[in-house]
Amino acid sequence: MKNYSSWPVWGVLVVTLLFSSVGMAQTQGDESENPRWFTMDAINTGLGEVPEEAKRMSPRETIRSFLNFTEEENYADAAHLLNLADVDPSEQSTRGAELAKQLAEVLRRGEWLNASNLPGRQDAAIEDPSGQNPLAGEPRRNIELAALQVEGQAYDVRLGRYRVGEEDPVWLIMPESVSSIPALYEEYGPSMLESYIPERFKASFGVLKIWEWLAIPIFLITIGLVGVATYYLVSLVARILPSGLSTIFADQIGVPVAFIVVSLFTQMLLDYVVSFSAVATTTFRVLLIAIMAWGAGTIALRLVDTIMLRMTRRLVGEIDDTKPKDKRRLLTSLYALRRVIILITVVAVSVYVLGQIQLFESLGLSILASASVLAVLVGIAGQTVLGNILSSFQLSLAKPIRIGDLVIFEGQWCYVEGIFYTFIRLRSWDERRLIVPVTYFTSKPLENLSVKSTKMYRFLELTLHLSADISQVREKFLEFAKEEECVIEHHKLLCYVTGQTSHAQTVTCYLMTSDPLAGWTAEMNVREKLMAYIRDEHPEWWPRDVVVISHHDIARGEHARQSSGQQKGATGQTGESNDSSDAPDGGAE
Repeated sequence: MKNYSSWPVWGVLVVTLLFSSVGMAQTQGDESENPRWFTMDAINTGLGEVPEEAKRMSPRETIRSFLNFTEEENYADAAHLLNLADVDPSEQSTRGAELAKQLAEVLRRGEWLNASNLPGRQDAAIEDPSGQNPLAGEPRRNIELAALQVEGQAYDVRLGRYRVGEEDPVWLIMPESVSSIPALYEEYGPSMLESYIPERFKASFGVLKIWEWLAIPIFLITIGLVGVATYYLVSLVARILPSGLSTIFADQIGVPVAFIVVSLFTQMLLDYVVSFSAVATTTFRVLLIAIMAWGAGTIALRLVDTIMLRMTRRLVGEIDDTKPKDKRRLLTSLYALRRVIILITVVAVSVYVLGQIQLFESLGLSILASASVLAVLVGIAGQTVLGNILSSFQLSLAKPIRIGDLVIFEGQWCYVEGIFYTFIRLRSWDERRLIVPVTYFTSKPLENLSVKSTKMYRFLELTLHLSADISQVREKFLEFAKEEECVIEHHKLLCYVTGQTSHAQTVTCYLMTSDPLAGWTAEMNVREKLMAYIRDEHPEWWPRDVVVISHHDIARGEHARQSSGQQKGATGQTGESNDSSDAPDGGAE
């Protein structure tokens, strides 16, 4: 009985769900709109008939017609290209012409607009033969015409596609954009200077007006004079400051400070004094942003260089391998930090500049589409540069060489003075500077005389006669070596005979020195002292080459000649011949 009595409840639930589903479907159908256009009951009823010259079937035709009307100062007809739905029909005739005039000024000064860049299709679909754009082929009912900033607030000027009944849809400036025209005109409208310009100079001449062609050179000369004055002012401050790091820093930032002041002064002139057309304004705006970013980044880099110079003088002093390796390792890390700061600054400045000039919005899809091609081209063209940059980071992390290390480069002794992005600066023993690519030190074996310790074994060789007393030579070597301050670990001093010929012997002496350069000096000093000792005390120890000049012993005189003659006669009697002459067999000593 309970089962049969519950069927009315289930029936009510089913009917309720059915009607709610139908209602939801109807609601969604009512809220959905045609993605190809906006439907309206009427458009600009207060403007009268649309002139035949007004082409409104595509975004390109609409803007081209609007620009043609405004150039002819026919603002009444240009009003037909605005959607004045938010304006009372009784005021559309006068108010529409005024808004069209203001919008023309905004577009002329706010953003460089080219109708040819707008879609020529009636549905404004994106044409992308490559098929990489995900929105390719999709119809659009509104597109962005311009994006402008007013006191930090963004305002879009957009075109929308509207259809009344069964008529053909048309493209018009959207009502939301029309309502923002007064605020944009107040920001981008004519400056106070233009009210004093005669009308004959306001005529267009190419992409600019006549007065703009005359004013831009004067404008550039003015800001150039401001930049030169700023540079000399900073130089004067650098000379007034007491000598030291502050003077060095002030002397290095003259140019970037001058560029920053020029940028700020130019921006002030564009905001409050003169307002050029969008072609000139856009160019100036991009240049100002790039100059400001470059100036700020350069000043930051100069500050880092000054701090590094101070730390170098304080911690390390003269860059060589006599300083503790911990300090030299710190200086190497500071150079690596400098390169990281440069990289971060360049990336940040690039992103800031691109963001400010809104390249990401207008060229984003194109950049993404060509990213792979650009990556390949950059990789091929900049392979050497990129390899050096990566190698510099590798050296900074692994530290096979450090600032101040003594290395052997192409047979020369050189100190490492600086490790930069693409090159390493070396200081040779004769104070020359060698610029070597970073990849040289990562792709070839190198001899680092300071990698573990600056201590170095030096040796000298002497060639003496076989009669030389090695014990005396060894004794004098120990005496002379211990007199040298840079010779350390005296228990490692050695002196041995390391070679022998029929006439001479080679004596080699070894000494441990505190660093390579001082060791070279100690080696020279010890050799000179040993040579002076042998020359003054035992000159007979110098090696001599014995050469036979004649077979006759001249010490025996005539008796030796007679004995020689008898020997020759005896040889002849036995039938043996001897054609040898008395010519010398070798050279003198």
